[in-house]
Amino acid sequence: MLRLEGKVAVITGGAAGIGLAAARLFVGEGANVLIVDVNEEACEKALRVIGNASVSYILSDVSNADDTRRYVRTAIDRYAGIDIFVSNAGIEGTTRRIPKYPIHLFDKVMAINVRGVWLGLKFVIPEIERRGGGSIIITSSLGGIKGAGGLSPYITSKHAVIGMMRTAALECAQIGIRVNTVNPGQIDTRMIRALEEQMIHASAQESKETILKTIPMRRYGTPNEVALLMLFLASDESRFCTGGVYMVDGGGSAG
Repeated sequence: MLRLEGKVAVITGGAAGIGLAAARLFVGEGANVLIVDVNEEACEKALRVIGNASVSYILSDVSNADDTRRYVRTAIDRYAGIDIFVSNAGIEGTTRRIPKYPIHLFDKVMAINVRGVWLGLKFVIPEIERRGGGSIIITSSLGGIKGAGGLSPYITSKHAVIGMMRTAALECAQIGIRVNTVNPGQIDTRMIRALEEQMIHASAQESKETILKTIPMRRYGTPNEVALLMLFLASDESRFCTGGVYMVDGGGSAG
C-alpha cells in the first residue's frame, strides 16, 4: 500500500523548490495534493512536472486571512477534507544590518513567514480534526536555531515558527494531530542562490565555495532530501512524533 493512500495534502509554497519536491513525492505515494502559491506560471509548470490528475493548485497569499480561508475551502470542495498540511511558504527578505533594514520589508517577511503559518494553523486544524487527525509540517530553517548577521527578520521568523509549532503540538496532541518542523540548511534552491548573491558579494561560484566551507558534508542538500523527511512526518510511520525539530542540514547544526 502507498504511504499516503487516500490522504489529502495542502502544501503552501508548493510550486517550486522544497514544496514542489514534496508535492511530487506525496502524489507518488497516493495523496491528492493542493498546491498553494502566488505564482500562477510556476503553478502551471508544477502541474506539468508532476503530470498527475491528483494535484491541483490555487493562487493565494498566505498572509491574507480571506485567501487562507479560500484555500482551505478549496481543498474541502475538491478533495472532501484535509489530512496533511505542509506550511512551507516563505521569503528570505534582503541582507542588511538591523539599523539599515527597511521596516516595510521586515513586516513583509514576518507577515508571510509567521502570520502565514499561524493563519494556516488557525483554519486547517479544525478540518484535520474533522478527519480524525493527521499531520502538520512547518518549514523552519537552520536559521530557526542559529543566528546570522544581516537576516534579522528571516532568522526571527524561523525561530518564531518553532515556538508556534511547539504550542500547536501541545494543543493538538489530544485530537490526533501531530505538528513538527523541518529545518533545512543550505538546500539547492532559488532562495539559497539569492542569499549567496546578497551575503557574499562575489561571483556565484565564489559565493557557493564560501558557503560550502560552512557545511560539514561539503555539499548543498537537495529539495528531494528535505521532502523525504516531510513524507516520513506526513505518513503514519511517524505516528508518535510530535513537537519535534527535524534538521536537514548536512551537519550544519552540529558545530
